[in-house]
Amino acid sequence: MLDTEKKRNLWIGILFVVVLSIFIVCYGKMQKPEEPITATAFKLNTVVKVTIYDSQDEKILQDALALCDKYEKIFSRTRTDSEIYLLNEGKLPQEDGYYILSEECAELIGKGLYYSELSGGAFDITIEPLSSLWDFTSGEKQIPDSQTLVEAQKHVGYEKVELKGNKIRFQEDGMGLELGAIAKGYIADKIKEFLISEGVESAVIDLGGNVLCIGARPDGEAFRVGIQKPFADRNETVATAGIRDRSVVSSGIYERYFEKDGKLYHHILNPKSGYPYENGLTAVTILSDESVDGDGLSTVCFALGLEKGLELINSLPDTQAVFITEDGELHYSEHFEEEVPLNYE
Repeated sequence: MLDTEKKRNLWIGILFVVVLSIFIVCYGKMQKPEEPITATAFKLNTVVKVTIYDSQDEKILQDALALCDKYEKIFSRTRTDSEIYLLNEGKLPQEDGYYILSEECAELIGKGLYYSELSGGAFDITIEPLSSLWDFTSGEKQIPDSQTLVEAQKHVGYEKVELKGNKIRFQEDGMGLELGAIAKGYIADKIKEFLISEGVESAVIDLGGNVLCIGARPDGEAFRVGIQKPFADRNETVATAGIRDRSVVSSGIYERYFEKDGKLYHHILNPKSGYPYENGLTAVTILSDESVDGDGLSTVCFALGLEKGLELINSLPDTQAVFITEDGELHYSEHFEEEVPLNYE
């Protein structure tokens, strides 16, 4: 009789645990998931947006945005108190004939020199003497004098830069660096590092054309990142890609440009001539693990053109690209559509 009662109590206990477990699961599903938190600000001459899906800590968001200010003071070509501006003006501290750089500045310059060499100079971070002659934001639509461009081009050439650790020097006077083509990617990567250090596992960092995802959505679904339609509103896309823990960066002639006498002049300049590239492309989008690589490669591939750009991307591991030509056609790197889920608009 006693054994029977013990068995009955045991089964009652098991039944209670099962019912309680079912209740907890069902109750958990009934709970409304927390809404993501977002911070938006105008920084780096663009709209910056950081969205966190698995935290409600607003301070983390504000600290992430503050990193934009920190790095702008290092990399801005036009801000008169920035490290790059002072380098270009020859006003940084020197040692043994070399200018002394911060660790971050030296790191990004090293990246820039790598992509300059990779492209054979089609992309060149020493383009500053030429890029400083153009203004794509004021609305004045001024085209530099051709002879002025010829003279400035003489001071362009990545191979004339010596970088040793955190020290740098130019082999001739009149040279300068322009890091705008890779700085946003570097900053996005640094923001990602910071968020991960704070325990964030699901977030999207958007630096105006540079999108970097941390993990996936809380439900495990991929983030949907749009490939922008050239010359359309920023929210208008030609396709959306399913992205997990990766970067999507686009470069195109629609970002900064003006038209004069029926001709379009855009900000992606040929270091060999000082004039905008004319190669039949309107945009290049790169998918990569790190945003600084996507940033560099998007400009490099645009400069190389469709055929050579595709050849380069197809030689790189874990990297995909979409090229958009003037006729609106989309051209994909090898295996792109097999590896990246796409929805067409």
